[in-house]
Amino acid sequence: MHTFTIRDLRDRTAEIVREAEAGHLSVVTKHGQPVFVAVPFDEALLREGVLVSLATHLFKAAELSLSRAARLAGMSILEFMDTLARAGIAVARPEPGELEQELQALGD
Repeated sequence: MHTFTIRDLRDRTAEIVREAEAGHLSVVTKHGQPVFVAVPFDEALLREGVLVSLATHLFKAAELSLSRAARLAGMSILEFMDTLARAGIAVARPEPGELEQELQALGD
């Protein structure tokens, strides 16, 4: 997720549009405080609605935890997990080497 200032809206409009076209969220700030979020207008937005689309994008970008994203979407965790699965977004995101550590611990 990228952050742009109100001034950037005037000076860097093309970049902000490219970010949206690439599926990235952008936060626009004024005096360092968030004013609004630019959400890509895509199939997910049309199908699921703004809150679900926003929660999905923020979860995918690791900006929100699963429980917080589900709460933002107005869903239970299980419902939101189903939404993520339909979008092809993995719920489990192990750190590099974490799986190997877990398997080694099981073998000990």
